[in-house]
Amino acid sequence: MTEIPGRAWVPAPAVVSPGPVMDGHPVRSPTPLAAVGTQARPIADYALLSDCQGSALVARDGSVDWLCFPRFDSASVFARLLDGSAGHWWIRPAGVFSAQRAYVDTTMVLRTEFRTDTGTVQLTDALAVGENASGRVLGREVPHALLRVVECTQGSARVAVEYAPRPEYGSIRSPLVPSDGGLLCPFGSGSLLLSSPVRIEGRATARGQVVLSAGERAAFALQYVPVGSQPHLWTQADIEAALSTTLDAWRAWAALNQRYEGPWRDAVHLSGRVLQALTFAPTGAVVAAPTTSLPEAVGGERNWDYRFSWVRDASFTLHALSVAACPGEAEAFFSWMARTVSAEGPADGQQLQVLYGVGGERELTEHTLGHLSGWGGSWPVRIGNDAWRQRQLDIYGELLDAAHLLRGRLSRLDGHSRRFLISLADAAAAHWSEPDHSIWEVRGRPQHFVYSKLMCWVALDRAIALADELDAAAKVPAWRSARAVIRAAIEEQGWSRRAGAYSQTFGSDLLDASALMLPITGFTAPDDPRARATVVAVRERLTGPSGLVHRYERVDDGLVGEEGAFLMCSFWLAHALALMGEVGEAREVFERTVACANDVGLLAEEVDPMGGQLLGNFPQALSHIGLVNAAWAIGRAEAAVHG
Repeated sequence: MTEIPGRAWVPAPAVVSPGPVMDGHPVRSPTPLAAVGTQARPIADYALLSDCQGSALVARDGSVDWLCFPRFDSASVFARLLDGSAGHWWIRPAGVFSAQRAYVDTTMVLRTEFRTDTGTVQLTDALAVGENASGRVLGREVPHALLRVVECTQGSARVAVEYAPRPEYGSIRSPLVPSDGGLLCPFGSGSLLLSSPVRIEGRATARGQVVLSAGERAAFALQYVPVGSQPHLWTQADIEAALSTTLDAWRAWAALNQRYEGPWRDAVHLSGRVLQALTFAPTGAVVAAPTTSLPEAVGGERNWDYRFSWVRDASFTLHALSVAACPGEAEAFFSWMARTVSAEGPADGQQLQVLYGVGGERELTEHTLGHLSGWGGSWPVRIGNDAWRQRQLDIYGELLDAAHLLRGRLSRLDGHSRRFLISLADAAAAHWSEPDHSIWEVRGRPQHFVYSKLMCWVALDRAIALADELDAAAKVPAWRSARAVIRAAIEEQGWSRRAGAYSQTFGSDLLDASALMLPITGFTAPDDPRARATVVAVRERLTGPSGLVHRYERVDDGLVGEEGAFLMCSFWLAHALALMGEVGEAREVFERTVACANDVGLLAEEVDPMGGQLLGNFPQALSHIGLVNAAWAIGRAEAAVHG
C-alpha cells in the first residue's frame, strides 16, 4: 500500500451503472442532477446507514453527505445534503470510475464497487452496532462510530479521501487537530476522532490519497466522543472487528425475526430492516425519517424535520414489523409511550401529543437554519417540528390498532401501561366529535376529518376486543355505544352524494386518499358498495400522470406550492384492491409503486409525478410500511384465489 501526501484535487464525475433488479423488476435509476435543482444530488442517490441510534446517508460515489451523532435528531456533522459547504467525507477512486452498490445480504451494511481502468475497489460502510448474540436486541449499546473499509479486489487503483467535518449543521468549522496519527475535531457537545491509515492533511478540510493493489485494505473509523470522555484511536484490527460484529449482529437479527415468505419477499425483508434501522433502540421510539427539510416540491416551502417519533408512524411501523419481522420492541414501545405521556401527570390519552423526541422530549419547536441554502435551493431548512402543538385525534386508533395486532406480545404490560391504553379509548369516545388537523397535519384551521373519526371508531373497536387483556370489561358497554354513534356519523356525514365517495371532511365533496383506510381497517366490508365506489373515485381523481396516488384534491392547506404523489397512498390503493379481490389490479399498482425505489431499494415520501424523482425526507418509514402491508395483503388475496 503506497501512501501519497494529501493535496487538493478536483474529482472527475462518476459514471453511474444501471441499478440491479428487485424481485425481477428493474429499479429506477437516479435522475440526472440538472433535472432536480442547483447543486443537489438526486435524493435517490443515497443509501442509509444506521446503528439504531443515529444515521448517515452515503451517495453512490462514496460521499457521506449526512451524519447525525449520537442520535437521529442530533445536530449534523456532515450536511452537504442540504448545502454544499455543510460538510462531507468521501472515499473513492481518483479519476473516472463506475459504481454499483448493494446492502450486504441481510444487513444494513453498504458495499459499493468502483471500477476504474486499472482496477476494482470495494468500499464497505456501516454505523457500528454492538454484539447481538441472541438476535433480539439491536443497537442498545453502540460505539457511535462510522466504519469505512476500502479494499482493492482486482488490479490496482488510486483512492482519494476528503474529510470536511462541519458540526452543528455546518455552522462550525473547527480546526482539525492531529492526534497520535489521527485527526480530532472538537466542537460544543463533544468531538470527532478520525482513525485513518492514510496520511490526510488540512486545517478544516483534510485530503489524502493512497494506491491499493489487489488484496490490500485500508480501514477508517470516525467516532463521536462525548465531552468528558477520553478519545482513543482505533487500530486496523479494531475497525475490522467492529465491522465483523456489525455484520453478525444484523444477520442474527434478520435470521431470528424475518419470517415473511410471500410475494416480493426481498423487498418486504429490506423494508423490515429499514424500519428497524429507524428505531431508536434505547427507548423503542421510531423516527418518521432520518433527515430534515428534503422538500416535497423542488424550491417549495414544504420542508419538514422528520427525525422524531410520530405516534401514528410508530404504530404503523409496529404493524408492518409484525409482517416483515417479529418486533421484540413492541412491549418496550408501549411502555415507553405510557411513561412519556405520563411524565407530567397520569397516563391520559387526552394528553397524548402527535410526536415526541426519541428520548421522550415533548417540546419540539421549529427553528429555521438561515445559513443553509436547502436541497436544490429548497428553503427554508427547518429543525424541530411545530406539529407537536397540533391535535390529531386519529392517533388513538393507530395506537390501539397496533396494541390489538400485537396483543400476544403485550402479556407482560404493567398496570400503568394498561391504564394508558384504556385512557386512549376513553379519549376517543369523549373527543371524536371535535375538529382536528388529522393525518396530513394541515396548517390551516381544524376541521372534521373523516379519517380522524374513522380512527376513533378503530380505537373503540380494538379496545372492546382487548377488554379482557386490559381488565376493562366494565368499560365495554360505553365503548360500544360510542362506536355505534361514530359509525352513524361517518355514514351520514362522511358520504358525499356528489362525489359518489367518502369525502375528506364532513359535508365536503373533496376526496382524500385516507378514505382507502375504511376497508383496510375493517370499518366497511371489502365488497361494500360505498367502499368500492370510493376506491374507484380515488383511482380516477387522485391518480396523476405517473399512475401514482396523491394525498387529496388540491385545497388551501395553509401552505404554498404543490407536492408530489404520495407513495403510502399508492400502497394503500394496492392494499384496498387486494382486499376487494382485484388481485391483478392490485399487483399492477404495487409494482408501479415499488419501481420508484432507488438502486438499493429505498423509498422517499413522495415522487415527482412528471419527472419521477424521489421527493421528501428519505428513506421514509410510511412508504416502507405501505410496501410491507400491501405485499402481505396481495399475498393473502392470491392465496385465497388459488385455494
